[in-house]
Amino acid sequence: MVRRLVKISHQLKVSTMDVLQLLFLLLVSCVAASAYPPQQPPPCRVVQMDAFCSDLSLRSAPLNLPDVVQMLDLSRNQVQNLTRETLAHHTNLRHLNLHSNKIHFIEPRLFEGMNDLKILDLSKNHLNVFAHSKTNIGPLKAVESLDLSSNGLYTGMSDYFLSDSPRLVNLSLNSNSITEVAKDTFSGSLSLRKISLHNNIILKIEDGAFDILSHLTELDLSKNSIRCIDDFNLDKLKVFNLSQNSLESFQSAQSDTPYELVTFDLSQNKMLFFPHLPKNNCLKYLDLSKNQIQNIKFMGNITFNCLRYLDMSYNQLKKMPEEYFSMMGSLEVLNVSNNCITSFSITDGGLLQRVKIINLSYNPLQSLTFGENTVQSLEELFLQGNDLTTLDYQIFQRLPNIKYLHLQQNNLQVCDSEPTDQNHKDPQSCVSFLSVPKLEALYLSENNLRSLPANMFANTPLKVLDLSLNPGLDMHKDSLSGLEHSLVHLSMRKNNISILKADLSLLRSLKYVDLSTNQLTTLPTWSKESSIESLNLQNNHLVTLEYSTILALKRSLKTLYMGSNPLSCCGNLRFITMVQQSAVVIPDIETVTCVHEDYSEPVSIKMVTQTMCHGPPVQNYIITVIVLLLLVMIVFVLWVKCCHSRRRKHNRGFRA
Repeated sequence: MVRRLVKISHQLKVSTMDVLQLLFLLLVSCVAASAYPPQQPPPCRVVQMDAFCSDLSLRSAPLNLPDVVQMLDLSRNQVQNLTRETLAHHTNLRHLNLHSNKIHFIEPRLFEGMNDLKILDLSKNHLNVFAHSKTNIGPLKAVESLDLSSNGLYTGMSDYFLSDSPRLVNLSLNSNSITEVAKDTFSGSLSLRKISLHNNIILKIEDGAFDILSHLTELDLSKNSIRCIDDFNLDKLKVFNLSQNSLESFQSAQSDTPYELVTFDLSQNKMLFFPHLPKNNCLKYLDLSKNQIQNIKFMGNITFNCLRYLDMSYNQLKKMPEEYFSMMGSLEVLNVSNNCITSFSITDGGLLQRVKIINLSYNPLQSLTFGENTVQSLEELFLQGNDLTTLDYQIFQRLPNIKYLHLQQNNLQVCDSEPTDQNHKDPQSCVSFLSVPKLEALYLSENNLRSLPANMFANTPLKVLDLSLNPGLDMHKDSLSGLEHSLVHLSMRKNNISILKADLSLLRSLKYVDLSTNQLTTLPTWSKESSIESLNLQNNHLVTLEYSTILALKRSLKTLYMGSNPLSCCGNLRFITMVQQSAVVIPDIETVTCVHEDYSEPVSIKMVTQTMCHGPPVQNYIITVIVLLLLVMIVFVLWVKCCHSRRRKHNRGFRA
């Protein structure tokens, strides 16, 4: 009995000790909690009636938000369950942004009482989990814009969000996994005007799926897997994007009904023929680029009287018949680059009267003809990357409004005089740039140009001239004459020239000069009237730079590229000092080095000092030596005179 009492008392003692320890730990934790209160999330930023609570790791809206809040941004947080409590019972919202959360549950009929909610963004969540419950979210009585993109939604899942949205105007279902658009998908959202289904896996569209939407004006079905449109009849549609599908054919319904389609994008498909568009249309922008169209065949009597922009680049067109343009009286931009066109001509003055831009680049073009009084509105012509060796001598003089000429990557030669002169080149083998009244930019790089004759741009107000990548180019000293007051940009890189014959200082408006990657060993003397602001001399053979030239440039120069030149450290001390002390920016200064006889490796010009070249000590030594020699000579002369005087006095004493 005594033993049992002892045992019980011992157990009570142990239990009491444990309780005391727990109480002590609880007291310590309370003290610690009072010393370090739990960290509160940063407050939302409230501006008038807009609350910005994005990127705060929130699971719900803060309770202390003002009741007058009408816009609530909870994007990029940790919201999982969307309930009345999540929204802190705010019912007066007009704009609710829940983009990029983890929402997988929405309280049914949550939005029923939100009579002012116009914009609802639920993109980048997990609404496919909610859709598996086959529960409608309830009426969206006032919502006009709804974003359900990037939610992993499958075919039919969107119905649970759209079944009762009478005022919905804009809908985004981008980047989901929808494979089919059913006939009744939008039956609960008859006010829709804009639908975007970009980046899904749509293979099939049931007949009538969009027909019930009488207000629909914009439809984006780009980046899907649609192969064929057989009976297009959405006559109220204004913008239609079918790019990045697998379309092989497009057929419109046989009807005289006027279609309101303005912008149509069929790019990046597998079209073999020109699409059969509505007969009665007002199409302005048509993009057929990056297809497999080989020739143009129109089905029916289709006209394009409103068409302004036509892009058929990156196809397999072999020719563009002139009569094709008779149906395009309003065309302003024509792009048929990257095709197989060998010949292009416009001889009828009634065609392409409004065209401003023609892009024929990167074709095997060998022949180009513009007749008298044709394409009079043309401002920009792209001809780069062709096989042009000959052009009509004065083809560009017949283009009164041409401003930009892209002729790079051809084999053209420039004529040096009028064809009536006796020693001129054959006009059939060269092209003239004399007196092109509005030409501002000319690109002649990679043309194997052999020479630039004098006065070749007379009466042509060029601002930009690119003569680069013409190895061995022989430039006359007056080849740029006539551009004294207009030229601003000049590029002559990679021309393999060793001497710059033209006097660039005469070009009073010249600001940007690129002479990089040549074999220049010296720069010409520039006058103080130079206006050059940016000069690129990289990758040349420059050893010394005339200080007078640098001094002349210093007045206007702002940017200088000098890397990869065998500069002499001690032969350019004045230039290096100027670089180190002036405001001229040298973007490639880390690669600008010079050669010093005392160093085996090139020296960064940032590290060069006058003492490295023994400049001041040598000069002081020479001056000191000269002064000492003069002093010695003076002392010697004085000593000789003194000795001579004493000798004369001594001789007089003995005569008596």
